[in-house]
Amino acid sequence: MNKEELIELIKTGEGYTLEFKENISSSIGKDICAFANASGGRLILGVKDNSTVLGLSLNNSDKSKIQDIARNMSPSFKVSINQVGNLVIVDVFEGENKPYSVSGKFYLRIGSNSQQLNRDEIREFFQKEGLILFDEKPNTKFDLSKDFNDDAYKFFIKKSGITVSLNKKELLNNISLMDGAYLKNAGVLFFCFNVKKFFLNSSVVCVLYAGNNKTNILDRKEFDSDFLSDYDNALEYLFSKLNTNYVIERERVERFELPRGALREALINAMVHRDYFSVGHVQVDIFLDRVEISNPGSLLFDEALLGKKSFPRNQLLMDLLLRSGYVENVGSGISRMKDAMQEYDLSLDFEVTDVYFNVVFKRRLQAEGYVPKNVGKNVGKNVGKKERKKIILDKIRNNELISWEDLEKEFNVSNKTIERDFEELKEEGLVEHVGSKRGGRWEIVEGK
Repeated sequence: MNKEELIELIKTGEGYTLEFKENISSSIGKDICAFANASGGRLILGVKDNSTVLGLSLNNSDKSKIQDIARNMSPSFKVSINQVGNLVIVDVFEGENKPYSVSGKFYLRIGSNSQQLNRDEIREFFQKEGLILFDEKPNTKFDLSKDFNDDAYKFFIKKSGITVSLNKKELLNNISLMDGAYLKNAGVLFFCFNVKKFFLNSSVVCVLYAGNNKTNILDRKEFDSDFLSDYDNALEYLFSKLNTNYVIERERVERFELPRGALREALINAMVHRDYFSVGHVQVDIFLDRVEISNPGSLLFDEALLGKKSFPRNQLLMDLLLRSGYVENVGSGISRMKDAMQEYDLSLDFEVTDVYFNVVFKRRLQAEGYVPKNVGKNVGKNVGKKERKKIILDKIRNNELISWEDLEKEFNVSNKTIERDFEELKEEGLVEHVGSKRGGRWEIVEGK
């Protein structure tokens, strides 16, 4: 790897297979151990966490110190160290004798962090997964020239804030999505046109029922395009079938009947943590008294640790979600869902078996003084795209600083839907963005 290629790699940011270090720190051992226990990775020395290049040169004594750390792991390990310009690359290959420990402690790469596990936890993780990770497998049936969804790719790049000048294949390789000439399964999920072409069980199915059981189905939708589109579309469907409730705080205010953030968290968790080797699929069931979001796959740890530990079954898939901002603070999702439901004074239950994981959101019943309105139909101010865009223009005229979050709540739609509306309005020459990307505002184009 030359210096130019290395700089492009640094621009992609830290991730599942990439870690930055300003110098040789005491934590370098745990990162080598974590990479060895996962799928391998690279340490780049002389770079800050925010990708700022500081530079670092190692002498032979420094290189020996790093090799000694690896050699003293249990079992013994070896890394490759190379000086490239004013930076140092430490290549850590996937270990052949997992699990590895350093100073008696076991680490595993989870997202962009090296998390400590005890021996029983890491042994159970490998036993349950059989050392075969679905998202890491190269997909020989996926044709990069015919099956690759460029729109999904561009959306991911935009959400991730990646600004590299590499071609598509080089960038995919830099974020560990390529295995030789083949795209790995995580990349197929993210950048396909139709996921069922490659994995029949990877769609998201949403079902609306007339009562509190599965006897009478009012509506059913299946989403089977790319991963992020399926998530956004399933979430939008779920939001459209729920209601807005009036609550009394200091004054009578409108509030969505279930916390949106908790629903988002449950759905994204179901999609990223599911067992893709299973024949089951992710399902969203909407009953009159509850919402259930379920996914195939048992927990990879003891149920008593739910909300305290996080062992993602699909590490590379999790890395893509972290990069694109769809997931943050690995391991805190369960706690956030619980806190959100407590604020609504509603119960949140988890059903765990050997074959599936189910999250149950309790809805308020008529007997509790809440009457659902228009069950089975879009409710509130949820309208069609054409009408929604007209309303957006009116709102910009009245308030140029209106946020996407406000509009998302206004229409019961996802962030991606509002973003798409604004892009179309911009392409139609009806609006323009003024000022910085983060602190600017939208304005109506004069004369429109």
